[in-house]
This record gives sequence, structure tokens and C-alpha cells, in this order.
Amino acid sequence: MTASHTPGSAANDAALSNHVNPPSNPCPPLTAADRQADYSRFVQRVRRRYPQELDCLPPGEPVHASMQLCLARLRERGLPMPAALRVLRQLVLERLVVLDCEQGASLTTVTRAVTELAELALDAACTLAFAELDEVYGAPLADAPEPLPVRIRTASEPGEAAKVEAAAQAMAPVRAQMWVIGMGKLGARELNVSSDIDLIYVYDADGETTGNAQGRNKISNHEYFGKAVKHIYNTVGDTTEHGQVFRVDLALRPNGNSGPSAVSLGALEGYFLVQGREWERFAWLKSRVIAPAACVHDKGAGALRAAVLPFVFRKYLDYNVFDALRTLHRQIREHAAKRAAGNPGRANDVKLSRGGIREIEFTVQLLQVVRGGQFPELRTRPTLDALTRLCRANLMPPATASALAAAYDFLRRVEHRIQYLDDQQTHVMPTRDDDLNWIAASMGCADVCAFLRALDGHREVVAQEFDTLLGGPSNGGCNGKGCNGKNGAGRAPADDLHSVLLQLPEAFAAKVRDWSEHPRVLALREDARARLVRLVQRTGAWLDEGRVSEVAALRMAEWIEPLLRRESYLALLQERPSVHERLLRLLGAAKWPARYLLKHPGVIDELASQQLLTDRFDPVQFEAELEGRRAALQSTGEDDEEALLNILRRAHHAEVFRTLARDLEQVLSVEQVADDLSALADAVLRTTARWCWGRLRNRHRETPALAIIGYGKLGGKELGYGSDLDIVFVYEDEHENASEIYAAFVRKMINWMTVKTGEGDLFEIDTALRPNGNSGLLVTSFTAYANYQERRGSNTAWTWEHQAMTRARLVMGSPELASRFDAVREAVMTAERDPRALAAEIVAMREKVRAAHPVRGTQFDVKHSVGGMVDVEFVVQYLVLSQSQAHPELRANTGNINLLERAERAGLLLPGMGTAAARAYRVLRQIQHRARLDEAPTQVDAARVTEEAAAVQALWQHVLGRPQATAPGA
Repeated sequence: MTASHTPGSAANDAALSNHVNPPSNPCPPLTAADRQADYSRFVQRVRRRYPQELDCLPPGEPVHASMQLCLARLRERGLPMPAALRVLRQLVLERLVVLDCEQGASLTTVTRAVTELAELALDAACTLAFAELDEVYGAPLADAPEPLPVRIRTASEPGEAAKVEAAAQAMAPVRAQMWVIGMGKLGARELNVSSDIDLIYVYDADGETTGNAQGRNKISNHEYFGKAVKHIYNTVGDTTEHGQVFRVDLALRPNGNSGPSAVSLGALEGYFLVQGREWERFAWLKSRVIAPAACVHDKGAGALRAAVLPFVFRKYLDYNVFDALRTLHRQIREHAAKRAAGNPGRANDVKLSRGGIREIEFTVQLLQVVRGGQFPELRTRPTLDALTRLCRANLMPPATASALAAAYDFLRRVEHRIQYLDDQQTHVMPTRDDDLNWIAASMGCADVCAFLRALDGHREVVAQEFDTLLGGPSNGGCNGKGCNGKNGAGRAPADDLHSVLLQLPEAFAAKVRDWSEHPRVLALREDARARLVRLVQRTGAWLDEGRVSEVAALRMAEWIEPLLRRESYLALLQERPSVHERLLRLLGAAKWPARYLLKHPGVIDELASQQLLTDRFDPVQFEAELEGRRAALQSTGEDDEEALLNILRRAHHAEVFRTLARDLEQVLSVEQVADDLSALADAVLRTTARWCWGRLRNRHRETPALAIIGYGKLGGKELGYGSDLDIVFVYEDEHENASEIYAAFVRKMINWMTVKTGEGDLFEIDTALRPNGNSGLLVTSFTAYANYQERRGSNTAWTWEHQAMTRARLVMGSPELASRFDAVREAVMTAERDPRALAAEIVAMREKVRAAHPVRGTQFDVKHSVGGMVDVEFVVQYLVLSQSQAHPELRANTGNINLLERAERAGLLLPGMGTAAARAYRVLRQIQHRARLDEAPTQVDAARVTEEAAAVQALWQHVLGRPQATAPGA
């Protein structure tokens, strides 16, 4: 999500603090005496005005309990609640100046105290308002539900009494609730010391009040809560002789200042659906119910969360918000510039000026909103916590996250000191020498010059990162031929598409020409069509420069055409030229990636990752990230089965795509691709097992006593893209219902992996290698499995099942089950066998496989022809089963190539034979792998693999003692 900074950007302008004049005596040294709290004119006023009240606040950091105690003491002195709250605020802020400036309190200490003060004040204001309004108008009640059916009301049937009672309770009048929602820094628990508070009032149900004691004065809930809002404002927002508790701003409510002061939940949901604007999603990102305290503690506002989350976080990667945030940022900049006109000092605003606090917040919130729908672990309100999560999710380099966190901490502490001076809601650096001295000293700087240098350094880092993420040209970096940034202004989009045709190669031009009349293109909004034009222009410029191929451009066009209604993908490619170019390179490299991207288009966001080509799959990190997402969903009550299925699929698809990108860029070998895909399958199986067991109704223990045994390509760590999983399930549990419990568990697991959701599926599962194949039990006890494999009893494994066992490994299970499986496998590998009889059985099985996969014509099938991959696999299986007893080095499941090399070192093969066969096997795998990526046949000209086929045939004849048919198509 980040990119390198380009020279010539605004980030390279002159120092950001150049409107702050250093003291006339340049930078005199500062001492501890210069940082005393009593320099603050606000502190001086408080100490003069409230000398007797200062001791009401207990010593130490102001926290909720100590503030409650102080409030009670002030009430005991005769102050009414509104006045007591105002005096409490003065005492808390005076204490914070001392703790912050003299004792070096953390930023969190200060913001938490101010936030808890606001929560306490608003809860007290709600209590006061509801008590007084209830006395006049009665309690607001929610509209009654539909009447009960007659049959339930009469309870004429036996056992219906309990139902009637429960239904009657449901019919009882319920008090309607109003939630005070804190937005911005209040919602994120990051409130400034002199900040206003952004509030939105939402009530849960329409209805009317019960009236007063005489049954009169009934009013609608809408009117009641409107009066409550005014009452609350009077308690905390009015300015009196004691000042005010907080300035209150309701401008973020639906329809802004023209909307009602309190809105119903239903009306809010309708507003989000029809009128909610992109910038409002950023505002609601930090929203939180902060009062009344009872609603916070009983989590009664869950219905509000259900309305807000889908509005803020979309289910797809949402790059359309880039333009919305650019517009909002531009408006803020323009407003700040107007305020600074004729007053240069106002241009040095630590919040709104370039490189200020707002740009850190925008940078963080943009990354959260874009990806938070699919990655719930990014949903957090505090800025510093969000930076940590973005770094953990590899959306921001650690150095960048650390630099932005340090800048945020520094700028917020400067902001507080500006406000400590006079308790004014301002973020503009003072110009008085003595004020600057005090701020610099209280920040721990040696002198003012050192302070200003540090300030400039932090703001420069912020400005550059913000410019990198959002500040580029609106055309998304299109700088090639025809990309002058003016297209789409004053002309129809179809005309724009026609205007670039002459710049394009013939085949690509024909495709673009068809788009001019395509219904999907004509149905696009104007801004989306303009994005499409700019993407075509940029692609044409890159074609002209030779950076991408026309094949890649055509495949991109075919890929994007069905997705045109999902405008976010157009926005992503426009906003991220590096993603656009990587996508073209990937599509030009092979056919299969385009099909995969069409099924899972959201994974192209992975191309923005700086670590894409440098990292390898990390199963520990993968599982930890999945658990983090599940926990994030659980915290908001969204962890239903469908949500978990989808996050499993999204994570799997994204990781497959990362491996695919590294594969096509030739960062990984074929063997490394197979290793990573196999490790990914292992991790998905383990995670699926944990989550399914946790949701199994009849589970009887904390963790299941189940093992998953991988066979075939999974067992041999040779998985390819789209491979199914050959697995066997075994358990070892003495519970009386173990067989039924584990059967239900395994069925659930298979369903989770194979069912298709909106995000697709995970794997096809093949359990045919279990004891007795498809006629056997889906899951069997470990003892029965061991007896079957070790041929104890009448029902035992066939030789071909022991061949499969050579590639088997434990994918999941306890250490005890792992050691027991290893013992069973070793017993199978080292069992006494007649080599001649074994060879005859394996040759016969090879003939059956060849008959099932006939190769016609003269082409060479890299898998099934004589001298192909299957021959190597059967030879290795024979060597393992016949020689493991005498040669322990053959027992390990290390892959065909490694086992051939071990067999040669053990003297079982002629010198150079194992190496030659291993090399041949590797070449044949590479051919097969490439053919599948290109969706091409795996049959090639026999002359191309003459050497490899000969090496494999020599291996077969030496080990199994009989030549095979040598025709290439045999």
C-alpha cells in the first residue's frame, strides 16, 4: 500500500514551520524551571478561581473513579450537577497540565482522562435529562409488537403456559433507549484537552411516552428525545460563570445541521443506504456509544453496530474512497488557507496544515476503510493501535508505521501544550517567544531551535507518506502518450475511447472499440468511465514503450470486462499504477492466472504488497492472522458460520495468488511452489479443524483427538494449483459416542472445505484411500487403521495401499498420534516382502494405470508415457517398500528426487543413474507445471525430452527388471 517517494513532490518543499519565528535571542538553553505548569495562563486562572476546590480531586492521574469522587465532593459543597461538572473539568485539566508538562505523563494518560471526563459528564447529563423529562412527559415506550395469536394467548394445549408467559413478557411495554454516540477522537478515546465533542443521538424505536402522573402530556418518542438532546446540551455545552464542560458539535448527524437533533435507528439505516456519503464512512469509523453508561455496559446497542459496520466497511476492497478522501482533504486545506489569509501564523497548524495530525489520521483511516470489510482485524478506533495492526497486516512497512506513530505522539503533545496556554480550541503554533520557550521546554527539548527542527522533521515524514498514498495526480499516474489528465472533461467517454484507438495495437484497439458500445461500459458512472479511459491510455503508453505485451493487454481486457460493474477494481488499478503494471506482467506470463483472477478478483490487491516477491509462505503467521480475524468478528458478533467460511476462502485465495505471482516472476522453483501450496493446505486443514470443533454441538473435550493423514500430492508435498486433497481421518478417543462425534466432525470439516460460497470453495476432498476405500467408514479409530495397514486380522491393506503409504504423512494431530502414525508407517515400510512378488504387483499396477490413461499419437505425455513421471514414482515406491528394512535412509517421506539420490548413495542404483533420473523428473515436472499454467496439453514433442525419457527408462529397467514399450505414445 505504500510506494517510493518521487522527487519534485510537495513533500520536498521548504520547512513546514517557517511561519514560526524563533525567539529574538536565538535559541537560549532551556531548563526544568521553564516547563512549570504555572506558566499556563489557564492554570493560573484555575488556581486563582478554585483554590478551595483543588483538593477535591484525589492525587495522581485523573481516572473515572477519582473523577466520580471529585464530582460527589463538589455536589456536597452545594454545587448543582451542571456547575459541578464544569468545575470538575477545570480541576482535571489543571491536573493534566502538571502531569504532562512537569512529570512527562504519556499521551495515553492525558487522552484517556479527557475521554473519561466526557463519558462521565454525558452519562450524568443523560440521567438528569431523562429524570426531568419522565416527570413531565412519562417514559418513552417502543411501539408494541403485533398481537399474539389466539391459540398462544389462551394456552388451551398442555405445556403452553410457559409459552404464554414468555410471549406476554415479550408483549410488555419496553422503554425506548437513546444512545449518545461519540464520533472522532471521543469515539476513539483520543480526546484533546480543549476539544469539542462530536456527538450523534440515535434512539432505538419509535412510539410515544406514557404521560405524566395524570396521564397527560404524552408526546412522540421523537419529540421526547429531541427535548433530551437540548437538556443534555444545557448540562454540558452552555457557557456559565464556570465555563462549559465541552463544546458540543452535532454537525456529523444525518443531513448535518438541517437534520433532526435525534434520529431513529430505522431512519439512520435508511440514510446510510440511500444518502450516506463516502466521507461519512470515515466519520463513523471511530463511532462509539459512550452514554448512557447502562447501555454501554449491557451492550444494548448491538443493533446500532449492525447498521454501522456494513456502511463503513464494504465486503470488497473499496478503492473508490480514494477520490472521496482527496476531495475532503482538499476542502480542509482550502478552508485552512482561507483562515490563514492575511495571517501567516495561522498557516502553521499542527492539525490541519501539511504534515499535520489530520494527514496521519487520513492515511490510517484510508487503509482501514479500503480493506476493513475483508480484514476485520483492521477495525479499531485508536490511531496508534490502527498503525500497529496495519504494520502487522503488511500494509505498511514497520519503519513507516514507527515514524508515523512517533510523529502522531509528538504532534498531539504539541497540540495539547498549545491548548494548555489559554484553554482554547486551537492547533496553531503561538508566535510569542515566551510561549514557544515554554512549549519547547515542556516537550523536553534543549532549546526552541531543537524543538522546531524536531517539529519540521516529523511533519516532513507525515507529508511525504501522505503524498505517497493519496497526494498523487488524480489520473492515477498516467504519464504516457495521450495521458494529459484532461480526458473526460467536456467530452463523452465513448469519444475518449475512440480518441485513443490510434495509439493502440490493432488487436487491443479492436477490443477497446467494441467497448464503446458495450452495455456495461455505457452503464458506468461518469467517473468510472473516465477511470476506464485512463487505464486504456496508460496501457497503450506502456505498450508503446515495450513495458508490457499486447497479449497481456488483451487478457486484462477480457478479465476486466465482466467486472466493470465492480467499479472498485477500476479505482484500484487507476490509483495503483504499480498494481496495474504487475497485473499486466502476470497476465502476459500465462493463461491460467486470468481465469483465477476472474474467479477471485479481489486478490489483485496483493500485487500492491512490497513483500510480495521477497517473502515466502509462513504458516504460523497465516494461522495467527486468521485467528485475529475470527476474534475481530467475534468481538462484534459477526462470527457466524458464513463469515468464517468466507474469511478462510479469502485468505486461502490470496495466499495462492501470492505464490502464483512469485512463481511467474520466477522467484520460486517448481519444488518451492509445491512446498508452499502444501504448507498452505496443511494450515487451512488445521484452522478448519479448530473452528469446526469449536462449533460442534456434541463435542465433549477441549481439543479433538483426531489426526489427518495426507496422501498423494499432499502427502508428498507436491501440490499444484487446484489440486484436490487425498486425506484419511483417524481418531483415538475412549468416549462411548466417539465414532458418532468424530463422524459428525469430519462431515462438518469436509462441508466447510468443499461448499461453494460467494467467495468460492477451498478444496475438493478425496477420502478413497481410507481403509476399505469408499465402502469403509469415513473416519476410523487409530487402532483399526494401524491393524489394517500392518495386516493384522482378516481385513488388511493391499499392496497399492502400501504404495500410497510411502507418500503419506501426518498433517494434523497431537504429538502422541504423530509418533504412533510414524511407527505404523515405518512398520509398513520395513515389513518383510518378497522383492520379486512385490515387483510383479507394482508392474501390474503400472499397467492398469497406463491402460486407464492411454496416450495416443506420437506425442510424449510427461506424466503417463513410458519414461514419464509415473514410472519414476512407481520405481521409488518399489525401492522404499523393498529396501527400507536394510536402508533406513529410504524411510523418510522426502520426495521422489531426494529418495532417488539417497538410493544411489546407498548403492541401489548405478553411479549417476539416480541423479540422472532425478534431473529428468524435475524437468518433466517443470514442463507439466508450465503447461498447466498456460492451460496447454501436457503432451510434447518426443524429441524435446529424449534424454529425460531415456534416463527414466534406464531406471525402470534396472530396478524392476523388464523393459517397457518404448514408443513415445505408449
